[in-house]
Amino acid sequence: MKKLFSVFLITLFAFAGAQDTKETANRFFYELTFKPKKDSTKLDKVITILDITDKNRSVYQDYTVIAQDSIMKVEIEAMKKAGMMKDLSKSLKTPKISARIYKAYPSMKVQYVDKIANGFTPSNIGYNEDLKFNWNILSDKQKIGEYNTQKATTEFGGRKWTAWFSTDIPFQDGPYKFSGLPGLIVKIEDADKNYSWVLQGNKKVKDYTEFSYIESLMGASGGKVNELSKEKFEKTFNDFKKDPFASVRPMMTQDMMSKTIPGMDGTLGDMMKKQEKQYKEFYNANDNPIEKEQPAPDKKKK
Repeated sequence: MKKLFSVFLITLFAFAGAQDTKETANRFFYELTFKPKKDSTKLDKVITILDITDKNRSVYQDYTVIAQDSIMKVEIEAMKKAGMMKDLSKSLKTPKISARIYKAYPSMKVQYVDKIANGFTPSNIGYNEDLKFNWNILSDKQKIGEYNTQKATTEFGGRKWTAWFSTDIPFQDGPYKFSGLPGLIVKIEDADKNYSWVLQGNKKVKDYTEFSYIESLMGASGGKVNELSKEKFEKTFNDFKKDPFASVRPMMTQDMMSKTIPGMDGTLGDMMKKQEKQYKEFYNANDNPIEKEQPAPDKKKK
């Protein structure tokens, strides 16, 4: 969606307080170059982050909104000082990825989490995977940026992958779901170059939280994850993408839809239509997922 965070949630929670945390993390910045549409040669880019925390876990996500934290803090303070609401969605740049991927150390079990709407409240749904990558470590070595790396290959999600890892960085982790090499993955891409991650740098993060300032402020972290099977997750999320406001619509009366919100353009009904259009544009912008859809097993075969 063009603006990942709902105008309504920003309005409702703009004057709430953010939460503190005492977790710290090593943040690794990966530039992801990818082809969103199968039948197009156009490539897109986004900075993503892998945060490896001191709480025996890692978190991978799009960096776009977190990168705007300082700007959002200034905007919120200005709103508080003026005592007036403002449509903050106009100030937010567009994320490319909505999901977060958690890995638990040392098992490296994966939890894939995304948000759907539960009325006006965002709700986290997710699924768990115990992935074991079958890496073939080769003797090839290469300098990538400042990192000394070694080559490895694997197959995953219907694609063949080539990775370059560095034993100089003592984390057996990498972007997205990838892990299991004797060092951090510095670069990884599939054979057809639909997806390519390259490590750009890292820094230490104190008082770490995986949520952006605006998410924390809005109370929009989604709460406890509703853990589903992967099949149930995909069905639930696909239903949400088809009709993002299915859970909101029954709550709205005609009188509510005709109301205007201070600082916003148009009625609540107008904004819902605009937001729904933006959701659908966001989800329709990518028909080339990292993990290809695998054909269903032939039930006739034994």
